[in-house]
Amino acid sequence: MKKSLMVAVLTMALSMTSSVMAAGDPAAGKAESAMCAACHGVDGNSLSDGFPKLAGQHEGYIVKQLADFKSGARQNAIMAPMVTNLTEQNMADLGAYYASKKTAPGAVSEELVAAGEQIYRGGNKETGLPACMACHGPNGSGVPAANWPKLSAQYSSYVETQLHAFANGERDNDANSMMRDIASKMSEDEIKAVSAYVFGLK
Repeated sequence: MKKSLMVAVLTMALSMTSSVMAAGDPAAGKAESAMCAACHGVDGNSLSDGFPKLAGQHEGYIVKQLADFKSGARQNAIMAPMVTNLTEQNMADLGAYYASKKTAPGAVSEELVAAGEQIYRGGNKETGLPACMACHGPNGSGVPAANWPKLSAQYSSYVETQLHAFANGERDNDANSMMRDIASKMSEDEIKAVSAYVFGLK
């Protein structure tokens, strides 16, 4: 039954992303990314864990997040004014540019490796928490066609913040409450462990 549910969810996610998206131009995106560099770094590898790494992230996911920031579907006081004047083409260009860059590797805290790996790969059967890798892949590479993001080498503090936001409903731009349902089942220790673990994935 779980397999059937996952197939249904993936099919729905793919259908939702099948609409025509403007083809992104990495060269144009590089020029447009100048306004993003202060927070996200020149090549998308931010120097502060307060801002997510965009380098290597899937183009479609970046486009969706930018569109959600612009429409208000995703709230963020810093990003809202940054996206005001972005066109769909601008978003596609930025997505293509960052997708073409390599993510700088992270390092995981050794004491959290075992716990984080267990949750990421096996979930928690007692609480009904599914394995993170079911959607984000064994190595955290995500699923571009479904706009499920790459998590590998992403700052643990950023992942932790997003999981908390999903859990308390502060962030709600996930399809069919998928991440809200998952994050709400996670304990504080599980959130910290998984967030630390994905930072070390390559």
